[in-house]
Amino acid sequence: MLVAGVDSSTQSTKVLLCEAEDGTIVAQASAPHPDGTECPPQAWWEALTRAGDGLLTRAAAVGVAGQQHGMVVLDENAEVIRPALLWNDLRSAAAASALVEERGPRWWAERTGSVPNASFTVTKLRWLAEHEPDHAARVFRVMLPHDYLTWRLLAGPPSDKEPVTDRGDASGTGYFSPADSAWLPEVAADTLGHQVRLPRLARPAEAVGETGWGAAVSAGTGDNMGAALGLCLEPGEIAVSIGTSGTAYAVTAVASADPSGAVAGFADATGRFLPLVCTINAGLVLDSVRPGASGTLHGLTTHNATPENLARAAVEAVLASLAEVASLLHSDGGQPGKVLLIGGAARSEAVRAVAPGIFGAPVDVPEPEEYVALGAARQAAWALAGTPDPPAWPRRPAQRYEGPVQPGIRERFAALRDATTGWDGGLPATMDS
Repeated sequence: MLVAGVDSSTQSTKVLLCEAEDGTIVAQASAPHPDGTECPPQAWWEALTRAGDGLLTRAAAVGVAGQQHGMVVLDENAEVIRPALLWNDLRSAAAASALVEERGPRWWAERTGSVPNASFTVTKLRWLAEHEPDHAARVFRVMLPHDYLTWRLLAGPPSDKEPVTDRGDASGTGYFSPADSAWLPEVAADTLGHQVRLPRLARPAEAVGETGWGAAVSAGTGDNMGAALGLCLEPGEIAVSIGTSGTAYAVTAVASADPSGAVAGFADATGRFLPLVCTINAGLVLDSVRPGASGTLHGLTTHNATPENLARAAVEAVLASLAEVASLLHSDGGQPGKVLLIGGAARSEAVRAVAPGIFGAPVDVPEPEEYVALGAARQAAWALAGTPDPPAWPRRPAQRYEGPVQPGIRERFAALRDATTGWDGGLPATMDS
């Protein structure tokens, strides 16, 4: 039996067709999305139709994982009011600051798990109310990107279908309580200026309906939650993704509430929690060191200014930054039991060799894979099985890297970062003399 997993990201839609029993991939395809920080939701549907041509109809169940935080607004006739604002549309930065000031960061952390920034849906609703009041007045329903695609997959006319979501993606809106697994509709209403309808919250393993060809549809989830499910992430492990930016997240049994805003207290796709931290610069640092770095290289002398040392300083800076933020995922600041390293920079042997010593833990580098789509497929298989836990798919093969702890690198990074006047995310690092 086959299941399909969909990753609707900022740039494209990817579809994996997998064996429901063990996650073996039998086919895959992708289709691009338009550029920009806003997008007509219909474009996602068209990309899903193209990427899924010949694949989706072979599946007995389909799951969708999508980019988090985006704002999709519909009127009472189930028509999209305006292009969706994506997570990386920062026009709502002022709205985010105002919302945090109105209630205070501790209130947001304790009630919603996170202190909202410009990515969060709640800030985009405030922006809409302030800058497009005519559009705001028409809003009847608010969805997330994955909600919209799940809704479109369900058989029947749009006005007859009830939108659904999962607690994982809902936890990135700013009007949901991960600890209580419940919407905070009054927050959405206060932000927009009137009551709106929010998607029904589905159970993690629930089949929420069927497609026109009779396949079960799972609840879907956000992309980070999908990746955690695709990686088979377990408590005590930390997934670190090094792309243009860097992300670290862990599966926990206890909800997070960090009033500093450093940790986003998300829920995951299984009924647990997914605290997540992000750093803006990761792979960009490695790129910038090659043509023209702008930052501080501590300890640089004419003796040690070699290409090898400069390259190593760049790698250490990126990993020290990620190790520092990853430590925030442990309430006691302790070390992870294991790190799963993914993303483009994880293919670098230099990164792999240095990572265990800086993280202070063994590092596994799984084979490159579309882990978000794989997690969506695993959720689809779970909806078919109806079991208490997700199907026990084997993990993708991984290379294990271990090495002696390099004491002080992470601490020196933090100290240099804090001491560097006007530091803009460049390259505080250390070098041997």
